Amino acid sequence: MAIQPVPTSTQILVVGGGPAGSYAAAALAREGFEVTLLEAAKFPRYHIGESLLPSVRRFLAFIGAEELVMNHGFTVKPGAAVKLNQYKREGYTDFIAMNPANGCWNVIRSEFDDLLLRHASKCGAIVFDNTRVTELQFEGDRPVSANWRNTSTGIEGHISFDYLVDASGRNGIMSTKYLKNRRYNQALNNVACWGYWDGTNSYMPGTTRDNAVWIEALEDESGWAWFIPLHDGSTSVGIVIDQESSNRKKKASRAASGGSGSNLLAHYKEELRRAPGAIKLIGKGTLRNDGTSEAVKSASDFSYSASSYAGNHFRVAGDSGAFIDPFFSSGVHLAFTGGLSAALTIAASIRGLTSEEDAQRWHTSKIGSSYTRFLLVVLGTYKQIRSQAMPVMSDVDEDNFDKAFDILRPVIQGTADVGKTLTEDELQKTMDFCRHIFAPTDPEMHSAVKSRLDPTLTSPDAPIMIEGDIDRLLGNTDEEAKIVLSEINARKPIHTMYNPTEYFAAEEHFGFKAVLERGKLGLVTA
Repeated sequence: MAIQPVPTSTQILVVGGGPAGSYAAAALAREGFEVTLLEAAKFPRYHIGESLLPSVRRFLAFIGAEELVMNHGFTVKPGAAVKLNQYKREGYTDFIAMNPANGCWNVIRSEFDDLLLRHASKCGAIVFDNTRVTELQFEGDRPVSANWRNTSTGIEGHISFDYLVDASGRNGIMSTKYLKNRRYNQALNNVACWGYWDGTNSYMPGTTRDNAVWIEALEDESGWAWFIPLHDGSTSVGIVIDQESSNRKKKASRAASGGSGSNLLAHYKEELRRAPGAIKLIGKGTLRNDGTSEAVKSASDFSYSASSYAGNHFRVAGDSGAFIDPFFSSGVHLAFTGGLSAALTIAASIRGLTSEEDAQRWHTSKIGSSYTRFLLVVLGTYKQIRSQAMPVMSDVDEDNFDKAFDILRPVIQGTADVGKTLTEDELQKTMDFCRHIFAPTDPEMHSAVKSRLDPTLTSPDAPIMIEGDIDRLLGNTDEEAKIVLSEINARKPIHTMYNPTEYFAAEEHFGFKAVLERGKLGLVTA
């Protein structure tokens, strides 16, 4: 980290050194802009969110950090096994079957985030940790300067800037303190608790799926459990359940114990019993710090978004603007999406490639549509876990829905109806479509089905088919093929994001596309 004093002025101030802030700082510094990053915590610092998606490799490659992370020694994630309540066995998503380079990692976030922050510094950003931004000053609606305080020494200071990236995490200084535009998702009002286990088993040892992540719906339909192997020999094991169920269970436990109370550790172990697959994988493992208050951590897991993610010379990125339930391991992907979008729209504004207003609109649209894609997948999955319809109209912005599922809405709704107001029925059909991403298939089943079907049906370039189309095509003759085709089609609107450099360059917002070329980062007229 920087050893010189915090400067009194900078071209671009980044608040927050998590994945979104570090990514934005690195991308902007590599373009030759003057970047100062202020991070409140002393790094390395603990953070949850250890399972990554394959897309992070291509994001990292763009800022020259892929080899840095690849060589660190994190646990390779070959895929993920997902067991949902209405199926008798798990499905398996294989990241490496087609290309070993598609594998990603399970990471200890204190180490992963520290690597990224130090990489931003090596790229030319001036980085200070242990330095909290306490207040922003504005000229009209434009933030122009910030007060900061060193959390160890108490030294305070002031820094002015031309552009701001707010990547301050869930506290979200712009969204919560100034814009007050955060909106909580009522359908995903959850709480998470987790601990770290030593001496556990692994998923399918000795195979290409060894050490894959395990995800499992709880037997009582109140939530789900995760099992994530880490490179220090521990395994992160956690549960996510809805807040109402959690409160009710804790109250019942207190009553059963005569009011002596149900502590978090007891609650955690009780809920884990509802995930027999996770219990089997834990085997004879031992919980670190068992019997102490340090054994289990917890956090509210409320999903939220914002009405906008940009304004006059500022961008909001990562958890500062939006957070989605971690079922799909989308946190770092969305953080990198926000960091890259913030960087390229600020670069476009500085270079005069677009107006500042158009750059703002592009960033808000990009973040909103990316969040919405994952939101509908997660909501569809919860619809399976809880075996019920989910009232989500108030949680989904229609404009973002249109941008997120532009290739899907005509299929779901019917071409003649495109352009009409988004309906609850359409949302439910979209969730039903998206839930097949986690269908109970494995690579062997895919191979068997592909061998007996017309190859055009299983091609990634084939037109999207919904469940009704597949039923009409196959009837009741081949249930296995129906499941595989449903999964292949459900992944099409989501997996386009797995190659973010191509995805950014191809996707248009308000007449502009991204330019992802070092030295020319910005926007261009589509």
